[in-house]
Amino acid sequence: MPKKPTIDSQLLFLIFLLLGCGLAALYSASTVESFENFGNTTGYIFRQVVYGVGIGTVLMLVFSKIDYHKWQKLLPLIILVSLTLLALVKAPGIGFSSGGATRWIHVGPLFFQPAELAKLAIVLYLAAWAAKKHSEKTDFVFGLLPSLIIIGLFAGLILWQPDFGTMSVALCIAAVMLFTSGVSLKHFFWLSLAGLIFLLMMIKIEPYRWTRVISFLNPGFDPQGSGYQISQALLAVGAGGFWGYGYGLSRQKHNYLPEPMGDSIFAIIAEELGFVRIILLLILFLAFFLKGRQIAKTAPDTFGRMIAIGITVWIISQACINIGSMVGIVPLTGVPLPFFSYGSSSMVVILSAMGILLNISKQRK
Repeated sequence: MPKKPTIDSQLLFLIFLLLGCGLAALYSASTVESFENFGNTTGYIFRQVVYGVGIGTVLMLVFSKIDYHKWQKLLPLIILVSLTLLALVKAPGIGFSSGGATRWIHVGPLFFQPAELAKLAIVLYLAAWAAKKHSEKTDFVFGLLPSLIIIGLFAGLILWQPDFGTMSVALCIAAVMLFTSGVSLKHFFWLSLAGLIFLLMMIKIEPYRWTRVISFLNPGFDPQGSGYQISQALLAVGAGGFWGYGYGLSRQKHNYLPEPMGDSIFAIIAEELGFVRIILLLILFLAFFLKGRQIAKTAPDTFGRMIAIGITVWIISQACINIGSMVGIVPLTGVPLPFFSYGSSSMVVILSAMGILLNISKQRK
């Protein structure tokens, strides 16, 4: 009698460990802004727990019980809904603008960021495409070109918001999934070259993106303007030293460092916990990468393997871009740190993806 599939306890433990560390970090990073906006220190953490972790955990547990093959049948609907929501952010009365960008849909008391759902849609779409016959993947016009059009639609709508950071993560996911799916190396080389030229053009035509690159190359450039956030982030990371100031004792979160509970949360963590304990955080993400790689290797079919690869690349690439920008390794792009940064849309979609990953691991060979 075959054994009944069981939940992957290692992956589940790792997810909840990342969630616990993320909520602890977010509470500390959000206390100042929360007190200013709500009159208490728990306003933002309460919203993250209820609307992000609460809803996300329910969806994760539900999706962990749904056979992941069913997502392949629902893919046309998922793609249509995701693209429609990305377009609706520009609709008057529905889209919500903040900080010069229109990235949210606002319906009543609810806010949702469609670009987060788009990353999951891209993963599912490319996984289904990779499961096709080898001849369909190597033929450029009838095999590769349609998938490039879909990826281009997603990238274009995300860039329209504008959200260059999320678009970069989406393209990174697509590039790795295309490479691992068996695309011709010749095609992949020219696509990579075209993608790099496209990214450089998008950076050059927008003055604020170009000044971010200059600030990355020279952190002292315009310290009160375009270089302010990276300068303050480096100051926070450096001030943390080996052991940090102590949990809750960050100085930069007192209205010095922009986005202390969002894109800059890693700098706050480094300031409070220091280099030694930050290494433990990096080990957590490394453990997630190794677990995702293991699930991909033991997945029962190509569709499951590629979903596992896509979700793993999504989380790790986004973490690398966020952390790298805070320590001056890559230019500042405004990408949140998975499981840590404030944002219920990101948390709900990431935990939903974790549910799909749990289902794949449950059916592993």
